[in-house]
Amino acid sequence: MRLRGSLVAMGAVVAAVGVSAPAPLHAQDRSDWPGSIIVGTASQGGTYFVYGSGWANLVQDVVGINAGAEVTGGPVQNATLVQTGQMQFGQVTMGPAYDAWTGESSLAPGLKHDKVRAIFPMYQTSFHGIAPAGAGVGTMRDLAGKTVGFGPATGTAATMYPRFFSTLGVDSEARHGGAADLTGQLQDGLIDAFAFAAGIPIPVFSQFEAQQAASIFAFTPDDIDTLVAAFPSVSAFDIPAATYSTLDADLPTLSMWNFAISSADVPESLVYEVVKTVMENHDRMLQVHKAAKETLAENIIYNAFLPFHAGAVRYFQEQGLEIPTELIPAEAAN
Repeated sequence: MRLRGSLVAMGAVVAAVGVSAPAPLHAQDRSDWPGSIIVGTASQGGTYFVYGSGWANLVQDVVGINAGAEVTGGPVQNATLVQTGQMQFGQVTMGPAYDAWTGESSLAPGLKHDKVRAIFPMYQTSFHGIAPAGAGVGTMRDLAGKTVGFGPATGTAATMYPRFFSTLGVDSEARHGGAADLTGQLQDGLIDAFAFAAGIPIPVFSQFEAQQAASIFAFTPDDIDTLVAAFPSVSAFDIPAATYSTLDADLPTLSMWNFAISSADVPESLVYEVVKTVMENHDRMLQVHKAAKETLAENIIYNAFLPFHAGAVRYFQEQGLEIPTELIPAEAAN
C-alpha cells in the first residue's frame, strides 16, 4: 500500500531540518536507529504543522538525529502511514485513532492499525469555525445550506463534522483542502465559512481576523450536550476569550485529545529519547505553540485504548506515572 502522495501536495517534505545533526546529549547504542526521522503533521496553516515541525526541530537539536515534518492529510492518514511503515512518527486525534485501531479507518477500511503506538500527550483539539462578520453565521447550525470548508479530507474536522452535523440534522456542502488554502477561499468569497479542528489559537484564524472583521463560532449549549452524549471521544471545552481578538467572552464548544504516535517497530531507545526530550523541554515547546501548555506527562490519562510504545512506557514509569496494564504492549512487558 502506497499512501504517500495519494492526495495533492501531501507527499512534500516541508521541514527537513539541517544537513548534519549536532552531537547527541544522550549516549547509548544507536546501531538500530534510522539515519533520520519524519513526523507526519497535516496541512500548512494549521496547528498540527506548526506543532509537529517544532518538536521535530527540538528532537534534532537535543537528541542529535536528523528530523523533519511532512505535510499530510492529518490524523487519518498519519495513522495509516505509521502503520504501513512509510513514516516513523505522526500525530493523531483520538477519534480517528480509535477508528484506525479497530480497523474502521476511512482511508484503509478493514486494516487494523495494530502497529500504532502512543508516545506522548499533545493537547486538546478544539472544534470551532470562522466566517466573515455579517455573513449570518453565529453557530454551527447556521451552516445549514452553506458551503463550508472542513480542512483536508482525511483530517479530524472532515472526519468528525459530518458525523456531528448528521446527528444535529445540519445539511451543508463540504469543501476540502489545506487550512491556508481554505482560508484564502473564505477571503475570496468562494466558501461561506471554515469549520476546523485544531489546537488554539489556529494560526490561519488569527491571520484572518487580523485582516478583516470576523465571526468565530461553535455549537449551541444544547448541541454540545447532545454531541458529548453521542460521541465518547469528545468532551465539553471552553475557548478562552483571550485566544482571539474577535471573541469578547469564552466560547463553549467541543474538544478531542491529540497524541503523538510511532510505529511499534521504531527502536525503544529512540522513542525513549524523543519522549524525554519533549516532556523535559516544556518551555521550548511553549515557544513552538501555545497549545503545548497541555503537553504534560500527567495527561497520558487521556489515552484509554491505544497501547504506549515500549520507550514511552519506560520513560513515564521512570517518572512514577502508572500506565494501565492493558496499554502496555507485549514488547514492553518484560
